[in-house]
Amino acid sequence: MKPWFKRSLFSIAGVALIAGSLAGCAGHRHDWSGGDAAEFRAKMVERVSSKLELNAEQKQKLVVLSEKIQAQRQALRGSGDPRAEFKALFAGPKLDQERARKLVEDKTAAVQAGSPEVIAAAADFFDHLDPAQQQKVRDFMERGRRWGHRG
Repeated sequence: MKPWFKRSLFSIAGVALIAGSLAGCAGHRHDWSGGDAAEFRAKMVERVSSKLELNAEQKQKLVVLSEKIQAQRQALRGSGDPRAEFKALFAGPKLDQERARKLVEDKTAAVQAGSPEVIAAAADFFDHLDPAQQQKVRDFMERGRRWGHRG
């Protein structure tokens, strides 16, 4: 496997894991692209801050992480309607392979461009947690989507 491809896969998986984990902390699905995205992020930050008992510095690092994830999600989404773009691939009698390839390349480029900032923000946040807080994050990731969910 080519190194750039492997890095891309790990970046996509990492961003998905972080975004999914943080969105799961909020306790419900939500479209971050809507007009209330800032309100949703603020509620998510408050909930995670409460669960992890974050201090002001840690909370600020979580805010930065949520902003980086939002920017990455917006870059992946692009300016158009992702669902419409995907559906357009199947509009003709045959799958538009060239358009599909271009779509994948565009999304991969967006991931590669934004991932370093998201990874750095995630590392900065996680590395500034105390060991007990880090364990809570690991426990959450082990359990799944919800903080209070068991099994």
